Amino acid sequence: MLASSTAYAQDATEPAKAADTEETMATETKPVTEEDLANDTQTTDNVLTNGMGRHLQRYSPLSTLNKDNVQNLVPAWAFSLGGEKQRGQETQPLIYDGVMYVTGSYSRLYAIDVETGRELWQYDARLPEGILPCCDVINRGAAIFGDKIYFGTLDATLVALDMKTGDVVWRDRIADYRAGYSYTSAPLIVDGLVITGNSGGEFGIVGEVQARDAETGDLVWTRPVIEGHMGTFKGEESSMTGELNATWPGDMWKTGGGATWLGGSYDAETDTIVFGAGNPAPWNSWLRGAGNPEGNEGDNLYAASRIGMDPATGEIKWHYQTTPREGWDFDGVNEVVPFTDGEGNKRWATADRNGFFYVLNREDGAFVNATPFVKNISWAEGIDENGRPIFNEDNRPGNPAAAADGGKGEVVFSVPSFLGGKNWMPMAYSQDTGLFYVPSNEWGMDIWNEPVSYKKGAAYLGSGFTIKPIFEDHIGSLKAIDPTSGEIKWEYKNDAPLWAGVMTTAGGLVFTGTPEGQFKAFDADTGEELWSFQTGSGIVGQPVTWEMDGEQYVAVASGWGGAVPLWGGEVAKKVNYLNQGGMIWTFKLPKQLASQQ
Repeated sequence: MLASSTAYAQDATEPAKAADTEETMATETKPVTEEDLANDTQTTDNVLTNGMGRHLQRYSPLSTLNKDNVQNLVPAWAFSLGGEKQRGQETQPLIYDGVMYVTGSYSRLYAIDVETGRELWQYDARLPEGILPCCDVINRGAAIFGDKIYFGTLDATLVALDMKTGDVVWRDRIADYRAGYSYTSAPLIVDGLVITGNSGGEFGIVGEVQARDAETGDLVWTRPVIEGHMGTFKGEESSMTGELNATWPGDMWKTGGGATWLGGSYDAETDTIVFGAGNPAPWNSWLRGAGNPEGNEGDNLYAASRIGMDPATGEIKWHYQTTPREGWDFDGVNEVVPFTDGEGNKRWATADRNGFFYVLNREDGAFVNATPFVKNISWAEGIDENGRPIFNEDNRPGNPAAAADGGKGEVVFSVPSFLGGKNWMPMAYSQDTGLFYVPSNEWGMDIWNEPVSYKKGAAYLGSGFTIKPIFEDHIGSLKAIDPTSGEIKWEYKNDAPLWAGVMTTAGGLVFTGTPEGQFKAFDADTGEELWSFQTGSGIVGQPVTWEMDGEQYVAVASGWGGAVPLWGGEVAKKVNYLNQGGMIWTFKLPKQLASQQ
């Protein structure tokens, strides 16, 4: 069912509103334009995009709050996401014209008065029975354009709401949730198009990027990311992705995975959107041609890849595959961030789940360099001059067909674990230090392959696994990385896995949160911890900052959940004491304390 609903409104087609919402929001709000989105990083009174800029650098030029006064940062207000729906809160708030818009677990969206923390309206998607979210019922954020706000729901639907009232303007299905599709990421808006990915890589779905007219919801183009599938443009077939059966055996491309579940970034200088594609399906790589290390039959393009596309048509400009012959669930979805290095070269950077930090040429996606950013990587000896992994074939999970009983294949211990050296949690790039601040985890896994066949709506893995810590003193590791050399300039170690986003500012600060509930600020140059606040639940959200009435504010969602407690194996036992929650914490540096050290 696609009707909207809310826990508090009698009419299921209307969002719940505070009693004086109409009066509060009666003033005219200027529609958000393409120019506004393009200037999001520079306009510090609003946060209009996921990533604090469509480049996803998560950098603010604000410096009122800085190393010298961050200890004076105090809570301004806190907002409860309420009810029994206190699961993982991985969202990033948006701020526009005095209102914070924030999504919550179970596909909810809130409008909050940014000065007081008072709710203005709330929209709850009416989710059908039978949704199949892989990794918790999370939502990572919304997008703003014109007079509307857009977000996706767990039944693989995109919803456009009136920003003033929360009323539904249009709604369209991205894919069939009964086949395992869902949607969890924040949409990307470029030139009036709402651009989305999809989730569901563990169910044998096909990853795809779609673009819709922001005003009407009409589908403009689609681009599947698994070779052999046909794209569309304005309702007509456009071009095939890749070449049929070039890197896939038989008909396996038809259920090839490659979910585009984290969304994309946009580089205005090259007019390119970049989406990552997740794991090929099934996880059992022997079924997908991994037994042929020569040639590229088992590469399974464009799974585990970064893909540069024309935002107007969806045509592929370039691709780079981080893990060909992927067999460890090393999704290639992690964000790809444009930056300019110290020599003036225009580059992309991405920290892959497979444990390597990659730099690519921004014009054509060509490989520049790659360096390990986590320790003890075992699946590959390194990356060769062409950007291809030098595989350690002994560390590939064994072929079940070679087992005497035709059952479980040989078990291997592999590093990193399938949850990755870095998972979805976004890194940040400082335009001042030239460093990337990467939330990472040091862990490994026992992994093995099993026989499997595709069934619509059923898990399509063909693997088993158990995640294990590899160090006694930490799992989580926030690292400051020089993208040119790959050198790790400093590291903060955390007992539990890190699963929150990172933000950096011109005030020389780096913000992130921990599962233990601490919201922390670090010195961007040295990694020294400068400030910390206990939020009451684990932080897996994405911090933002903005300026209002001459004061700098910082906000983050607190609410433990996500993939770690669901899939974490022995690591999950390490964090099973943590309480769930659902709060938006907003802090400010009062004017009278801004000059005090």
